[in-house]
Amino acid sequence: MSKLDELIAELCPNGVEYKKIKQVYKRLKGTPITAGKMKEIDNPNGEIRIFAGGKTVINSMEKDIPNANITRVPAVLVQSRGVIDAVYYDKPFTFKNEMWAYTADNEIAVKYLYYVLKSNLSHFRKAASGMGSLPQISLRVTEEFVIPVPPLPVQQEIVRILDNFTELTAELTAELTARRKQYEYYRDLLLMFGEDIEILRLEEVADIYDSLHQTPTYVNEGFSMIRVTDVKGGYIDTTNTYKVDYETFLKFTQKYKPQYNDIVVSRVGSYGNFSLIGENEDCCLGQNTAIIHPRILNKYLYYYLCSNYVRTYIESNISGGSQKTLSLKNIKNIPIAVPPLEEQERIVAILDRFDALCNDLTSGIPAEIEARQKQYEYYRDKLLSFKEVTA
Repeated sequence: MSKLDELIAELCPNGVEYKKIKQVYKRLKGTPITAGKMKEIDNPNGEIRIFAGGKTVINSMEKDIPNANITRVPAVLVQSRGVIDAVYYDKPFTFKNEMWAYTADNEIAVKYLYYVLKSNLSHFRKAASGMGSLPQISLRVTEEFVIPVPPLPVQQEIVRILDNFTELTAELTAELTARRKQYEYYRDLLLMFGEDIEILRLEEVADIYDSLHQTPTYVNEGFSMIRVTDVKGGYIDTTNTYKVDYETFLKFTQKYKPQYNDIVVSRVGSYGNFSLIGENEDCCLGQNTAIIHPRILNKYLYYYLCSNYVRTYIESNISGGSQKTLSLKNIKNIPIAVPPLEEQERIVAILDRFDALCNDLTSGIPAEIEARQKQYEYYRDKLLSFKEVTA
């Protein structure tokens, strides 16, 4: 029997009380502050963290925050608009007053609430989905939400277990980040050549095709469409891309139908990312992307395009205001170092091994992180399930 089982058997063998959050926790209010003011007072050295809608977070000096309502105790922030989530924070902070937070006299009870809210995010996000184009929840959704309230020693053991899971996942994630930085370092080192290697423009070593500049109609079942947000490196997972019907698919492939191991580049917004087309993929290009069909070793060209040499060129050749754009002309002019085929093959063999270690979701660290996360979510939900005590 685990320590948690022993505590439950001793302190609440017949079940626990269920109460509304507002009956157990103190609600905290935020600070009335505009997005413009947040930009003005943003200071990386600031001692106060400010949370806003979505994933916007800044630091600021307390003296610069007008009408500041600072929370100085551990609390759980409810992100209620745009991104629906819960954040535990135990340092001085405030937040836009469209959100709210909860605290309690005991820090363990606060951390326990955080895990309860995280376990029920699907409920809150479902409640938010019917509130217009921007997901949001009302105060009532959390105030009236009923949660199990076991004795404090039971809460403490649950928090200890879940904190350990979180720490293990964080350690794995940190290791993966370090491995990826190491990979990028060796990739760029392998792709650094002397003056004897020919430098050609991308259009001299590949055919480049632009996408159609129109918005398609999406359907539930059909052919995959590659969008800018799908281009994140590696092979594109088209199981989660948007779908178009056959007529639209034909229209979008009139110029060129992407082929296995072609390279996709994102052009607008999240610009300058490269991905590969997987085998047997029936897909077409969406807006703001382009296809590169290599005439040299495709995997070598892909790795070179992902290097910091090309990133430096891209950052110097983007245009536009808030919506940055990588033009087709500038894509065609990307400088590419082209060593002999034998050297290209050697580099690809080395980088394939590095890439598999860092990115392959069927093995290595990423798979372990994914497994740990699923294990954590399973045990979290089990740990937070209690029989309700009867009167």
